[in-house]
Amino acid sequence: MTILETVIIAIIEGLTEFLPVSSTGHMIIAQNLLGVSERMQNDPALAAFVHAFTFIIQFGAILSVVCLYRKKFFKINRTPLPQRAGMWQRLKHRYHFYWLLLVGVMPAVVIGLLAKKSGVLDWLLDSVEVVAVTLVLGGVFMLFCDRIFNNGKENNSVNERRAFNIGLFQCLSVIPGMSRSMATIVGGMAQGLTRRNAAEFSFFLAVPTMAGATLLDLLDLMKEDTAWATEHNIMMLLLGSGVAFIVALLAMKWFVGFLSKYGFKMFGIYRIIVGSIIIILLLTGHSLAMVD
Repeated sequence: MTILETVIIAIIEGLTEFLPVSSTGHMIIAQNLLGVSERMQNDPALAAFVHAFTFIIQFGAILSVVCLYRKKFFKINRTPLPQRAGMWQRLKHRYHFYWLLLVGVMPAVVIGLLAKKSGVLDWLLDSVEVVAVTLVLGGVFMLFCDRIFNNGKENNSVNERRAFNIGLFQCLSVIPGMSRSMATIVGGMAQGLTRRNAAEFSFFLAVPTMAGATLLDLLDLMKEDTAWATEHNIMMLLLGSGVAFIVALLAMKWFVGFLSKYGFKMFGIYRIIVGSIIIILLLTGHSLAMVD
């Protein structure tokens, strides 16, 4: 990948990571438009690198959550507990925020490992057809989801049951184009959270989820042929992660305000338009690649 391709894809990742439009889906589309996917077919080392690059720069964007919400991430619950509380209760109470993240991430750990070991995940990452269809289907759903789940209450907070159920919704994001952000925010709204509270927990849950995905991809890369590990590729990983981090940091606060005020409808319309254009191009035999 060139520096320009890396920067373009990283900007797209940073802009879309927290929007319910699928950052992975948009990166796959960008790779096709830039001709990267075509080159991957004849270069196994490049294919392995690009698959890992897709996840690793997502983690770069996710780190912006820790930066923006650092008070939440590094805060320990010091409110008093009853004298007879056991050690396990005290630990869960003291580190309640981290415990909820652990509960929420467990479903994705199981489903993600199964998808990766079966090879399904790599196949999905190569399929722009899957992205196009799920963009449209998700967009249609988003036109109506505000009416279906618009019953959140400000005093509803995330507990263990809600965290686990949101984690189950997150598993849908293994399908490119589905959007991890959309799945977890809708999951939170389905549990009675407001759009703002659901969005913020979606941000928080992304940190351990993407940290795990990034670690697995790095381990897989280390086990495979290390032909990908050129100085250039390593620099592209660092550059892409840095760009995605900065862009995501700027985009995140805007998204929370927009979602709280306007809901999902505009994102649904956008998804339907983009997905439909791609489907029409594919059905008419056109390639998405802008370069040969």
